[in-house]
Amino acid sequence: MIVKGLQNRLDSINIGSIIKDRVESAGLGGFGEHRTAVELLILKSDIEKAQTIIDTYAKEINS
Repeated sequence: MIVKGLQNRLDSINIGSIIKDRVESAGLGGFGEHRTAVELLILKSDIEKAQTIIDTYAKEINS
């Protein structure tokens, strides 16, 4: 899962995060959900610190 890779990188610089996986939740409930329905949540106070990691990771996975 792509989001897990980003979460690991953020964890390595002590930025906590939560994966909100609506795809899995919907499947458990018997509903369908688009595969892009996975979110990585971080605190607003960590956004500035995390942005460089997020941008770098996005470039890597999109190249």
